Amino acid sequence: MIDLHTHSIFSDGELIPSEIVRRCMKMGYEGVAVTDHVDFSNILHVLNSLNRIKDFRDEYDIPMLLGVEITHVPPRLIGKIVELAWREGAEIVLVHGETIVEPVKEGTNLSAVQEEIDILAHPGLIDIETAEIARSNGIYLEITTRKGHCLTNGHVAKVAYNVGCEIVINSDAHGPDDFISQDLAEKVLKGAGITDVKKVFENSRKILRKRLK
Repeated sequence: MIDLHTHSIFSDGELIPSEIVRRCMKMGYEGVAVTDHVDFSNILHVLNSLNRIKDFRDEYDIPMLLGVEITHVPPRLIGKIVELAWREGAEIVLVHGETIVEPVKEGTNLSAVQEEIDILAHPGLIDIETAEIARSNGIYLEITTRKGHCLTNGHVAKVAYNVGCEIVINSDAHGPDDFISQDLAEKVLKGAGITDVKKVFENSRKILRKRLK
């Protein structure tokens, strides 16, 4: 299991990054990404704080990526903040998609997949056109185990399958009880109608390897 969507105390999570990594290691994870919520008000603070860990990562037991989840930023500004995230040292960039349980502005999914991001998180009722752009740009769609966000997993999986867009599974963990085992991840994927679960896990490995270079 590799979880590429977790939150620390630097946004709305409960744990410091070191504890996130430690808990994931104890659960047998191969790697993890800390991807705190950001907009223009806090992105510099979040990345400055997370970047301080980089010099010490060799002492941790599993690989860790440090990045952001761009959240509730107006669609027309997503490109600008994506560029800022990479410039300020983010190693992985997610965009908070149009989940049906939060008031995400319409057009967020479409704007996000036109930018240099890794994952469109919990993209809700994503349409075919947007998924096709995601596929063309090498952006992964997320299947999530997060309460509420997971309600559209079946739709996301169906659309991704229809257009050939790649999928990852993440927990969107905010606290200790949110981390998932690989066994549970497999069940959630199968429940969404995904049969080739090994490929999904390999997708996460590809992102981890790419961003750790």
